[in-house]
Amino acid sequence: MLPGTDASGSAVGMPQLVFETFPNQIFWLLVTLVVIYLVLSRIALPRIGGVLAERAGTISNDLATAEELKLKAKAAEATYTRALADAKTEAGKIVAAAKAEIQADLDVATAHADAEIAAKTAESEGRIGEIRAGALEAVNTVARDTAAEIVATFGGRADAGAIDAAVAERIKG
Repeated sequence: MLPGTDASGSAVGMPQLVFETFPNQIFWLLVTLVVIYLVLSRIALPRIGGVLAERAGTISNDLATAEELKLKAKAAEATYTRALADAKTEAGKIVAAAKAEIQADLDVATAHADAEIAAKTAESEGRIGEIRAGALEAVNTVARDTAAEIVATFGGRADAGAIDAAVAERIKG
């Protein structure tokens, strides 16, 4: 009769729970556990340990590289800030030089314009003087002619010397 069967040959219950097969099951359980232990300790765990060590090395290398890059970025930022400050200073100098140059050109142009205005003013004053002299002469001539006509109209005889003296006295004030 087989273990776990009754007299008629039918199974009594679950074969794993039959006490007559426990020593055999325990033996194969121990063999299986030893094989699993050997496979894990000799093959799987060294590979997993190698992968973990490689990952730890990669992570530490990446952190070291990141720290180096961070230092380089700070140095680049400091260089950029310095270059920006230098560029601003240089731009200020260029602007100041351009302003000075423009002011100098403006001063020259203003001086030239002032000289032209002064020359034109002197010329205009000369013309005005000529026009005044011409107008004064024309007023004198018109006054003499008018005085002579008035004297002649009233029937008198006009003496040119007397008319000139009278007009000159009147014009003087």
